[in-house]
Amino acid sequence: MSDSGSAERARVETTTDSRASAGAIARSAVEHRVAACAQVMGPITSFFRWEGEVQDQEEWLVVLKTATDRLSDLTAHLLEVHPYDVPEIISVPIEGGNPEYLAWLADETRAET
Repeated sequence: MSDSGSAERARVETTTDSRASAGAIARSAVEHRVAACAQVMGPITSFFRWEGEVQDQEEWLVVLKTATDRLSDLTAHLLEVHPYDVPEIISVPIEGGNPEYLAWLADETRAET
């Protein structure tokens, strides 16, 4: 594994409607080893168009870090546990950073041996 982090790890964001839901999503992803870590931030105010109307809603942001080869598993997991009909799940590559942290991130998304 390269220690550059380029395109081997990803930062994934999702939002949800409560602190409790955000915490449950974050904990579940880490427990299932589809994310190495997650942070919960909020509340935030989101503005979006839904069902033909502009909406605004208080939400909580969950930021998860994973290895890119686990991205499809993380996405599937989020779709399974998320309370929204169409949850935001957005991934951006991690292009660099602390090599030791990036190695830890990849290691934590592997099955326990």
